[in-house]
Amino acid sequence: MSLQRIYGVFLRYLYAMKKGLMQLSDLFYWPLVDILLWGLTSIWVTTQDPETQNLPLFLMTGLIFWQVSWRGSVDISVSLLQELWQRNLVNLFSTPLKISEWITGILVISIFKLLLTLIFSIIVVYLLYALNVLSIGWAFIPFAGSLLIFGWTIGFLASSAIVYWGHRVEMFAWMIGGLFAPFSAVFYPVSVLPEWAQLISWCLPTTYIFEGMRSILETQEFPLNYFAISLGLNALFLSGAIILFKWTFEKSRQKGLGRLE
Repeated sequence: MSLQRIYGVFLRYLYAMKKGLMQLSDLFYWPLVDILLWGLTSIWVTTQDPETQNLPLFLMTGLIFWQVSWRGSVDISVSLLQELWQRNLVNLFSTPLKISEWITGILVISIFKLLLTLIFSIIVVYLLYALNVLSIGWAFIPFAGSLLIFGWTIGFLASSAIVYWGHRVEMFAWMIGGLFAPFSAVFYPVSVLPEWAQLISWCLPTTYIFEGMRSILETQEFPLNYFAISLGLNALFLSGAIILFKWTFEKSRQKGLGRLE
């Protein structure tokens, strides 16, 4: 792989981000709306029941962690959609650029965007509610990393459908993340789900992260077993998602990428 071409992919989406209001709304506006809605709701609940004093911290930490997965998912699939919307997909891959280089560049810009959103969200939560979502300590970094990997997995799944069927399924870029959210125990423990849903939940790496997050906030102990299972599932799912994306991309290229635009 060429580092120069990877850097070129990074710059291509960086410049698009700087010029697009939609990109900025994804980075700052929607996270702010979620923080306001969930934060005010949790404060109201605590006023009704004093025994739920830890609820705002639990919800805000869960919300910011879910934004990590959401950010990773949307960045992958929407970057591909940008090429379709701008009729640039054929131009992009008529160059010596390899699909592996494009993927690597996309992952780098995804991490960059995530850092912007995280810093913004953490500061806003602290200023509005005096809550420190970094109170789980150093575990924030590996947990966020695991959630980002799962977000990439979702993004490549959506991108596989988009690169194969084109605009007809572009809604997957935003819908597919929401499909996993109810089973990931983002804001509630797995135990509140019905038994059939719990079986699905324990097959997702995100569940182990959010359950582990609540465990740290309650006991101050790092759930190493949960984290290890999450990493194992992430490695399996991400590998499969990338293989699927590369396969669908090659199939689509054989049929002609121009048909997607």
